[in-house]
Amino acid sequence: MAEGRCMKCKKQVEIQNGSEVVMKNGMKAMKGECGKCGTKVFRILGKA
Repeated sequence: MAEGRCMKCKKQVEIQNGSEVVMKNGMKAMKGECGKCGTKVFRILGKA
């Protein structure tokens, strides 16, 4: 699984229920939730 930074916990966390999305500019990103507090977590993966 991918990791992302949770802004509420202020830590690197595992992304739960993650799904890969493609942004408007063509870059890939991972979208999911923080496993501890349930806040949305978003991480840009880059071009592929």
